[in-house]
Amino acid sequence: MTASTVRSVTHDLLRKLDLTTFFGNPGSTEETFLKDFPKDFTYHLALQEASAIAIADGYAQATGKPALVNIHTAAGLGNAMGNLVTASLNKTPLIVTAGQQTREMLLMEPWLTNVEPTMLPRPWVKWAYEPARPEDVPAAFMRAYATAVQAPAGPVFLSLPLDDWDKPFSGPPAVVRTASRRSAPDPERLRDFAALLSGAAAPALIFGAAIDRGHGWPAAVALAEKLGATVFAAPASERAPFPEDHPLYAGGLPFAIGPLAEHLKGHDVAIVIGAPVFRYYPYVPGDYLPEGLRLLHISDDPAETARAPVGDSLVGDAVLATQALTDLVTAPASPAKASRHPPLEQRMAPHKPRHPGPAPGGKGGLPTAADVFAALAEVRPAHAVLVEESPSNLADLHHWWPITEPQTFFTFASGGLGWNLPASVGIALGERATGRNRPVLLVVGDGSFQYSLQALWTAAQNRLPMVFLVLRNGEYGILKSFAVLEETPGVPGLDIPGIDIVSLAKGYGCEAERITDLAALKRKVTAAFSGPGPCVIEVPISPDIPPLI
Repeated sequence: MTASTVRSVTHDLLRKLDLTTFFGNPGSTEETFLKDFPKDFTYHLALQEASAIAIADGYAQATGKPALVNIHTAAGLGNAMGNLVTASLNKTPLIVTAGQQTREMLLMEPWLTNVEPTMLPRPWVKWAYEPARPEDVPAAFMRAYATAVQAPAGPVFLSLPLDDWDKPFSGPPAVVRTASRRSAPDPERLRDFAALLSGAAAPALIFGAAIDRGHGWPAAVALAEKLGATVFAAPASERAPFPEDHPLYAGGLPFAIGPLAEHLKGHDVAIVIGAPVFRYYPYVPGDYLPEGLRLLHISDDPAETARAPVGDSLVGDAVLATQALTDLVTAPASPAKASRHPPLEQRMAPHKPRHPGPAPGGKGGLPTAADVFAALAEVRPAHAVLVEESPSNLADLHHWWPITEPQTFFTFASGGLGWNLPASVGIALGERATGRNRPVLLVVGDGSFQYSLQALWTAAQNRLPMVFLVLRNGEYGILKSFAVLEETPGVPGLDIPGIDIVSLAKGYGCEAERITDLAALKRKVTAAFSGPGPCVIEVPISPDIPPLI
């Protein structure tokens, strides 16, 4: 009988936790963990650690299960940090592991030592740990799993010395435990909130990404319809919390202090459920709330409720709270059937579209982003999943592509570029793993496209039938918008000429084409969704500078 090792006991634990799909980019300090990789495990290779984190994040969000990411010691963790920030703010349960140097050499800090391994990923992980003894490794994974999935969910980090894995395991095995992923709200305080909403003359519901993460669209619709309340999406929401074709839906709130308060005028009670109060950027001064408005706030994250500058808070699961409120509130005699605000043309986006009407055409004979999105809308496949990272074109995209089904819209919660391209690959992998196989479309700007370009290779190697639509305006358009708002003319580095996107995509194994004719674009997109692998389409567009507020 083969003696148990730290590696074999850990692998057995991971099987029991259904954590047999790995994402990573291996290094010399990780190979001992990956030695004799089990045939019943799957390893998805990313060519850089930032891509590995975001692919795992997208996969975890698409499947609803935690994901395991293996990256390379301190240097790899450094590469991964930008997308680890996004995973933290996305509240995605990830178990991030990195190799550590051999225990016998740690005192002298040899090459590739992670000198303070539990400090490097903070504050963007819920827990960071390096096991004190090799035999503690399996139990550390169990604690990492429980910590990652418990509310509020988020990434955790384990630093694992490379010489631990072949050590004999003689102690008791880690006990597999289950952990609740939801926290129930205080019923007494919930009744107080329900009374305030029931007595409101003009209530407003502000839903956030936690509604979509928790499969809460039906609950959100039920509460809105019972109260006849106007519904807003929380500012800069990373997921769509409410059907955008519902008559009570007004759109997304702006993400600046003064304009947001202005938008809530006329309401006497508003409740934010499943989002921060509020996600602000840029700074536009003003009152946090309009006069006469009482704000309530429900989140499963006590840090989120504590840092809110205004509002009475309640800690609890967003969907459980929404369901309970629906039972507790008293419907008005004649609840409103439609929003008190005209629906915003830009839907979730924080600013108005430049071209809400018929497609107008752009400068130099190039189509505008709105032209492109209007064409896409004509060939939008059923149940398509949209992932976007094109900040300067948000309003036009959301105008032409309303989100009408749950879990069909994803973007970054952090605002840090480079997450969405690899995340879309993870989402497509998740669609395959769950058997849903919904078509996945990434809309990305040419600047954003460069940050985690390596993820195209993972899409190609897995032959994912997805479409990457790259809008080529040759500039950081969103930064030019900030330059206008911040009155900072003459900023260098805002133009990015000379990039051959088609050649880059082909180099990673993707089908790729540059298209300027919109009829040809529609034909190509339609064909690509049923193609044998990923397709990158570069579309040169007219450079426009959008408003931010």
